[in-house]
Amino acid sequence: MYLDTEQKKELFAKHSPEKNAKDTGSAESQIALFTARITHLTSHLKQNKHDYHSRMGLMKLVGKRRKMLDYLNRNDIARYRAIIAELGLRK
Repeated sequence: MYLDTEQKKELFAKHSPEKNAKDTGSAESQIALFTARITHLTSHLKQNKHDYHSRMGLMKLVGKRRKMLDYLNRNDIARYRAIIAELGLRK
C-alpha cells in the first residue's frame, strides 16, 4: 500500500485535534487520510486513464470526505475551517 504505518501515524499526529498519533477516530484525522488517498488515486488515474474501477473508488472516497466535512460544518465550524485551511481544500 502507498501509506505504511509510520506515515499514517505522522498524518494522524499532524492533523488530529489533540496532536496524538493514536487519534485515528477524529473527523480531522479521517479527512486527512481520505485526502491522502484521494491524492494518490488522482495521480494514478492521470497515468491510467481507463482504470474505471479505481475511478469509482475515488468517487466513493470523495463522497465520504464530503460527508465528513459536512458533519464538521454542522457541529463545529471552527474545526471545519481549520481543517479546510490546513489541507488546502476548496469549500
